[in-house]
Amino acid sequence: MILYEFIDYSTLKMIWWLLLGVLLIGFAVTDGFDMGVGAMLPFVAETDIERRVVINTIGPTWEGNQVWFILGGGAIFAAWPPLYAISFSGFYLAMFVVLAAMILRPVAFKYRSKRPDPSWRNAWDWALFTGSFVPALVFGVAVGNVLLGVPFTLDSDLRMAYDGSFFGLFSPFSLLCGLLSVAMLVMHGSSWLVMRASGDMVVRARRYGTVAAGLGIILFALGGYLVASGYVEGFRITSDIDPNMAANPLAKQAIAEGGAWMRNYSVHSILWLAPALGFIGMLGSLLLLQTRMEAAIFLCSKLAVFGIISTVGVSMFPFLLPSTAQPDASLTVWDASSSHPTLFNMLVATVIFLPLILIYTAWVYKVLWGKVDEETIERDDHTAY
Repeated sequence: MILYEFIDYSTLKMIWWLLLGVLLIGFAVTDGFDMGVGAMLPFVAETDIERRVVINTIGPTWEGNQVWFILGGGAIFAAWPPLYAISFSGFYLAMFVVLAAMILRPVAFKYRSKRPDPSWRNAWDWALFTGSFVPALVFGVAVGNVLLGVPFTLDSDLRMAYDGSFFGLFSPFSLLCGLLSVAMLVMHGSSWLVMRASGDMVVRARRYGTVAAGLGIILFALGGYLVASGYVEGFRITSDIDPNMAANPLAKQAIAEGGAWMRNYSVHSILWLAPALGFIGMLGSLLLLQTRMEAAIFLCSKLAVFGIISTVGVSMFPFLLPSTAQPDASLTVWDASSSHPTLFNMLVATVIFLPLILIYTAWVYKVLWGKVDEETIERDDHTAY
């Protein structure tokens, strides 16, 4: 028997759906607090030395955190080729904006301290803000559009045609999701600063984090209401579908239907745990930001990130990218994956290398752990940022 046949094809598809969720959550949990800190930089720190403290809390680790972004994109490309092709083509301009902002961020990190001129440093501080705020907003807008559905069609040869526009991505619901993403990451970044920084910056970080957590609770609840009420139409499959089928999105029938994104919760009540964790994490952060329980604050913010992103995944399952123009062409876990051998070989590589990445990441954080304060920055003038 061929080795990959020891794991059923449908099981591999489920494993990769879960792994994709792990990678996206890993990116949001790690690089998310970097973005949250960057988005607060011009406001949470008032002087140059304070801004250097803020930047140095994330400076040693931000590059490693972006590994999760690369892994997530690579997983989509290898495990779900139609999803990669359609999403990156349909969201091309949005992706360009995100990548331009994410390129601006490392440039700002490297160039900020090259000159002592206040106007020079202030300009790069706002570049760091832009490189953090824009991706946080656009990623949320993208998730909102995935929930709403994307206007693409597939012909009989599975060639894609996209009927949307860049500005069409910014609907009221998708903007709500974008603001929720920003609030979630600002809350997460605040919890990081409370744990890693010191002085007046911590007081301001607590204030911004409290506002962000409260706003996040409101936006998450409002988004849930719009989905449950049918204002946001979900999608459901109306025909039989073989979980072991080869990739062919047109081999099924599907429709758009109000409230369809709530069907999984009625079938599997345990799935309510996902949104519950989102609310618990944000409420815990809101309350604990008023205390000195620094590690608990960060744990709650991570729990909130996990719950919010998981809610999207379990609500949409098995859909990956629904189509508003041709619901039958919607991409699902069952009909848009790579071949059986490809998924198995990728899984073997993941089992080997993902633990190494986790071990290395944990070691880096252990070595570089500790408070960053103004005295340290002034004493060690060789600090990179």
